[in-house]
Amino acid sequence: GAWLAPSPCRLSSGLPVNIGVLFVPQQEAWVVERMGKFHRILEPGLNFLIPLLDRIRYVQSLKEIVINVPEQSAVTLDNVTLQIDGVLYLRVMDPYKASYGVEDPEYAVTQLAQTTMRSELGKLSLDRVFRERESLNANIVDAINQASDYWGIRCLRYEIKDIHVPPRVKESMQMQVEAERRKRAMVLESEGTRESAINVAEGQKQAQILASEAEKAEQINKAAGEANAVLVKARAKAEAIQLLAAALAQQHGSAAASLSVAEQYVSAFSKLAKDSNTLLLPANAGDVTSMVAQALGIYSTLTKPQAVKTQEEVPPAREDPQPPPVDMLKAEETSSS
Repeated sequence: GAWLAPSPCRLSSGLPVNIGVLFVPQQEAWVVERMGKFHRILEPGLNFLIPLLDRIRYVQSLKEIVINVPEQSAVTLDNVTLQIDGVLYLRVMDPYKASYGVEDPEYAVTQLAQTTMRSELGKLSLDRVFRERESLNANIVDAINQASDYWGIRCLRYEIKDIHVPPRVKESMQMQVEAERRKRAMVLESEGTRESAINVAEGQKQAQILASEAEKAEQINKAAGEANAVLVKARAKAEAIQLLAAALAQQHGSAAASLSVAEQYVSAFSKLAKDSNTLLLPANAGDVTSMVAQALGIYSTLTKPQAVKTQEEVPPAREDPQPPPVDMLKAEETSSS
């Protein structure tokens, strides 16, 4: 008969009626009083009670409970009035304390959440309220748990749903946001201009460095080429002088030198008055023989010390008598005329 007994009916207050055999649902705790005094807490499943003596006084749900905290006004640290509401998540941890520690646990926790939220908002400025929303929720949860520990209730988390600011404050905040965005845009634009100028300056610097290095290399190469050209010309001139000296040292070398001087004189004399009208001529410009004789005299004067040194080093060799260069030139002129 006990197993076939119907489920206990509830009174108008919502509490089950003791019929001796009771089935307690999962995640519920039934607080039983015997003759008006706390007796025990029924666990989920089958339970037996004494009718008339035992009475189910409280039914506590062990599930997580969601409570909407009504909207309320709060003043921040910088004297801005806010309209704020939230959601509270809690759970009954001790059915005995929740039943006998406070008359209405949900109402008590709701009021405690509202007062704690007002006190926490009064410690923060308006800007920090929006930035430190998570820390504000954590502070409210800690404050509620410290007070609700004697009620057998534990607050799991608190979430702020909406924060409403006055219209004028909202407009000023919007203007502040727009000004901050314009400031960021101007800063970014100035930074871009600065980076562009720096890049252009770096490019010009590198271009000048490369151009100077190229010019330096060009000058070095040009100087090296000119030096090599000078050396080559000097070597060629030295070889020519050596060959000329060897030719003059041979037989009839002086006569050949005289002939070369005469040819150069005639060539130079033929170019007179071509570049300028002002001329400086010797008194006997038409006497080629005297001019050649004068040039050969200068040449013999310069070569006399070398000839003396050569005679001291090398014994003189017997040579055939040669006519003087001037006589030879006169004979040539006579034959040519």
